[in-house]
Amino acid sequence: MEKAAKRNEDTVQSVFAKRTHFLYRVFLRSGWGWTCIFVGSFVFLLSFSVRRSLTLSLRHLSRLAVAGGLWLGFRKLLCLLENATGSCYEPLSSSLELASGTNGDQPLLLLHEGETKEACVRSGMLWRGYEVSEDALLLCLCCLLLAEETAVFGPYLSLGGPSGAPLRILFLFCVLLLSLWVFLLLCLLAYFPRFPTQLLGGALGCLSWRVLYQGWYRLGPSWYCPGRPGVGLLSTQSKQDEISETLCESNDTEIN
Repeated sequence: MEKAAKRNEDTVQSVFAKRTHFLYRVFLRSGWGWTCIFVGSFVFLLSFSVRRSLTLSLRHLSRLAVAGGLWLGFRKLLCLLENATGSCYEPLSSSLELASGTNGDQPLLLLHEGETKEACVRSGMLWRGYEVSEDALLLCLCCLLLAEETAVFGPYLSLGGPSGAPLRILFLFCVLLLSLWVFLLLCLLAYFPRFPTQLLGGALGCLSWRVLYQGWYRLGPSWYCPGRPGVGLLSTQSKQDEISETLCESNDTEIN
């Protein structure tokens, strides 16, 4: 028992066990914004350096717009779900608890009907209801999105695509951001465990990635689908290489 108590005390004293930590305030609360900045810059620079086509670059950037719209839709839907299934309670004072004969482990709660979760928490009262972790949803979605969008950089380099210092630096920043999101996800699971809600949030994030990148985007680029990462870039580069090789061979034949 003493070892368990000491372990819990050490956990509480950890800097990552505080919601006011720098990483939570600066990165987690605006996680989608950081993801859009770095991934959007990388996707635009990669696509524009190959084709010099603004239309193609915007088509690849539209994947971020679709994921952003899905994230905002989930936030609205989860907010409606929480307000519909939850209730707001006001803890009664200790004097009323003693008068009623209740112990301190189970304080009396006064139900406030018609309150939203935001107004309830802002008033310092307790909100109890069905919740889905938005943090777990966002982190899982951002991790999978980063992995998908940056995975084309290896084949792109192997095909001899132009890769200056800005593109390589942006790729490095994307990798560092992916590592940060994984680290914050592990911190949430370790220091703020709410496994049923976090499990549902992570499942929604993985489901969103599955539907978009493994389902819809595989249909190919069209007016209703932006296509998968690298479509129109890697194929174009390989065709250019084949054409250049054919021209070199024809020139050698003519010379001989």
